[in-house]
Amino acid sequence: MPELPEVENYRRDLSKLLVGRHFVSVYVDWPNQIGTPSVEALKRRLPGQTVESVGRRGKYLLFPLSSGEDRKSRRKMSGRLMIEPASAPSDPHAHVIFRLDGEGELRFHDPRKFGRVYLVGDPSEVVGNLGPEPLGAGFTVARFTDMLATRRARLKSLLLNQEFLAGLGNVYADEALHVAGLHPLRTADTLDADDIERLHAAIRSTLQRAIQHRGTSFSWVYRDAFGEPGAYQEQLLAYGRTGEPCEQCGTPIERIEVGQRGTHFCPRCQPAP
Repeated sequence: MPELPEVENYRRDLSKLLVGRHFVSVYVDWPNQIGTPSVEALKRRLPGQTVESVGRRGKYLLFPLSSGEDRKSRRKMSGRLMIEPASAPSDPHAHVIFRLDGEGELRFHDPRKFGRVYLVGDPSEVVGNLGPEPLGAGFTVARFTDMLATRRARLKSLLLNQEFLAGLGNVYADEALHVAGLHPLRTADTLDADDIERLHAAIRSTLQRAIQHRGTSFSWVYRDAFGEPGAYQEQLLAYGRTGEPCEQCGTPIERIEVGQRGTHFCPRCQPAP
């Protein structure tokens, strides 16, 4: 599933390609991908609206429109957004296509059909329950300390909770915990001030590096708005490296299940609780 770095790269790319353009029509052949309103209402209300900017909240892309409404795209698993000429070969996995002025199309390629598109007047209808942005100015060590004060959940599960902190998923939670030297089964109430400061710094630095490397791609799962893969998979320290030596100490990386999610860590650098 694309996480904050991948979605942020989409935001940056699409900002260059979409701002100032308007929608002409909408094609939908899988109605379940339209979260709200109905397909008919989307087709009626969206044409003629201009994209004023492209934003991001957690793993959501936001497209404020000239009408004051927001079109939001929730991308999951292998879904991706690409702008292509209308004359480009049809894509059997593009179940939602937005026809743009100038003969271009914004195609939502989503083989597993887990993504959702919303057209709402108030962004909080979709993203109002998300936690703080980990790269935002308001996400300070002091705030993170307050957020953890009443929590007793395992760290891996807590970092995956989008209502606690927006944008992290399986890949970057494993990476941040490895950088911070914290075991994924540690509970939040066992962290001292140094642990919290290290984890805060690890979350931010991991996400920043992943954005710089254009996200993480495994096989065909993630491609940017231009169809190109990211490069951060070459920098991974823990995720997906089961049995490989830890870059810091040489101990083989181990894999366990935490909350039904595959979790990777170094048993020496991240001692068990």
